[in-house]
Amino acid sequence: MSDRPPYDPAPRAHPGLHLLALFEAGKGALALIGGASLGVIGPKSIRHFIGQLIGDFHLDPEHGPLPALLRNISPGAVGLAVGVLCFYAVLHFSEAWGLWRAKAWASWLGCVGTAAYLPLDLLALHHHPGWTSWSVLAINLLIVAILARDLLKRRRNAAAIE
Repeated sequence: MSDRPPYDPAPRAHPGLHLLALFEAGKGALALIGGASLGVIGPKSIRHFIGQLIGDFHLDPEHGPLPALLRNISPGAVGLAVGVLCFYAVLHFSEAWGLWRAKAWASWLGCVGTAAYLPLDLLALHHHPGWTSWSVLAINLLIVAILARDLLKRRRNAAAIE
């Protein structure tokens, strides 16, 4: 018999999950605000703003990332970006709801989703070493650790019950 306490499925027993739920809800809110902003601003204003940036910074109007972006902005591209941001927001709001209620599927979703970013975090750290890259990597590692710990506790509890 293990001396570990059994897994408590009550959401109040998981303040770490509540903190992550708030973090995920914040990401969802930012995505929703970004999508709504793109939709309201529209492609014409975005094209004008990018053209103004190119002129203000005396950039080559034919080559580089901003002119390439400028050439690809269309109503369809803006609509696609709005749709992707709205999907991203719904995904994070759903995850936040599940984490707040200590649902196992939300821990799985968050753990796998955040772990998928870790190789990109390492690549960013390699190309842009600094406190920002280290901070993002540390936060994502902490999130994966918290959610993996929750999943392991659930598994141990299920094994002890059987």
